[in-house]
Amino acid sequence: MKFVIQRVNHAEVAVDQAVIGKIQKGFLVFIGINQEDAKEIADKMIYKLVNMRIFEDENGKTNLALKDVSGELLLISQFTLYADCKKGNRPSFTKAGNPDLAEELYEYIISECKKHVNSVQTGSFGAHMKISLENDGPFTIILDSDEIC
Repeated sequence: MKFVIQRVNHAEVAVDQAVIGKIQKGFLVFIGINQEDAKEIADKMIYKLVNMRIFEDENGKTNLALKDVSGELLLISQFTLYADCKKGNRPSFTKAGNPDLAEELYEYIISECKKHVNSVQTGSFGAHMKISLENDGPFTIILDSDEIC
């Protein structure tokens, strides 16, 4: 499982030109799920995500988590995080989880994040989405379950 976490001042996602998710200060998170992922892995990733201390405190140090700044989450499923670019110029996506597994885990991640964060917005699984954001920093963190689990 991979999470690409971007600290943002605001972000939104649209499908067919209609905004379906919008946040202010918080994290825009792109979520990639592979075939070997499970809820136990998701739980560890969610714990890291909601407790990630990358907001500045009164001294300018990155010491505050989402809950400390009343931050919001925008969660977007993105199978392309498992692109394999080793051969040729056209990526292969065979390492990405099959759609049924990926959607189930994506929905699980959403429901678990809602237990920890007051405002959780989402994209639409499998849809062609347009995402707009203002990155704060820029500040981008990549969480990979192969490295933390």
